[in-house]
Amino acid sequence: MDKDFLNDVYKDFFGPGGKDPVKNAEDALKEAEKMLADLQKRNQAGIDALEKEVDAVTGTDTVENVEEMQAVSQTEQQEAPKEPEKDPMEQLDELIGLAEIKHDVLELTDFVKVQKMRKDQGMKSVPVSLHLVFTGNPGTGKTTVARILAKLYANIGALSKGQLVEVDRSGLVAGYVGQTALKTQEKIREALGGVLFIDEAYALSQKDDAFGQEAIDTILKAMEDHRDDLVVIVAGYTKPMEEFINSNPGLKSRFNKYIEFPDYSVDELEEIFYSNCSRYDYVVEEEAKKHIREMIVARKMQKQENFANAREVRNLFEEIITNQARRVAELESPSQEEMMLLKLEDLTEEISDGDKEQDKQLGSDQE
Repeated sequence: MDKDFLNDVYKDFFGPGGKDPVKNAEDALKEAEKMLADLQKRNQAGIDALEKEVDAVTGTDTVENVEEMQAVSQTEQQEAPKEPEKDPMEQLDELIGLAEIKHDVLELTDFVKVQKMRKDQGMKSVPVSLHLVFTGNPGTGKTTVARILAKLYANIGALSKGQLVEVDRSGLVAGYVGQTALKTQEKIREALGGVLFIDEAYALSQKDDAFGQEAIDTILKAMEDHRDDLVVIVAGYTKPMEEFINSNPGLKSRFNKYIEFPDYSVDELEEIFYSNCSRYDYVVEEEAKKHIREMIVARKMQKQENFANAREVRNLFEEIITNQARRVAELESPSQEEMMLLKLEDLTEEISDGDKEQDKQLGSDQE
């Protein structure tokens, strides 16, 4: 570049006189390079200090090692052995009462197992419908047995997965024509490979109910299309269920196996109560035990037609431990024994509305 031209430009900016503009530019460039080197040095010092802080907190040498350790930790969690799931046959045996139900379930699964073995070996097998009708009052174990049966079917190869999908009318029926089929199909897809359990199924069959009929038609079609990997169990009160099945030729032809769930005896209900106590680490003092039995009998007598069996016992258990919690909360530093003990004074029926409306679920008992 022409030195005179550069000099003229310099003068235009800084005025006449002064140092040689070229020399001045070279000096400025050197100064800028020096400042840049100093800035880079300070930045590197900051990075080093940050890495030392990371090392102090995590015990690792570098940020990369932190990420590596996190990846290893996730892998270890994925590879950690899971607690083995209890065998469904053991779960069935552990249920309180239900002797005839257990016999029916074992008889059914044995028959299905042998028929599948014959089919796998190229022999002729007797066609058998796995779809079932569960009848009985609430809290008699219908849902629990259905869940176990789904796992049993999966274990013998009659189903590919063995999950239970529980629904009622609200889970199948939509508010507009056409949407019910889509909503029902979604639940069917969720249940494929397992059991679709429809509680109070007769609610789908009401007079002039196009929506319920649409759900029924969709279910019947799915039972045919997926007959090798879908089981449907319909459940509810005995008489309404019989009327429901007989109201539709398609239902009657597909549901020909009934299992009746009887009400629990007082002894069985009392046993269910104490099984809840054992499950949640509660102990009943001797003086209170006879009163618990009296309370169960009283509730059963008061609600003969609508008694909820195991569900009613669970409600009683929740009321008693709520009373006990109120009493123990007033103690200063209660011991473990005091927090476990259910006393006679905890059995009062005088429970506030707030306690009655508690929504905490204490596990799935035999409902």
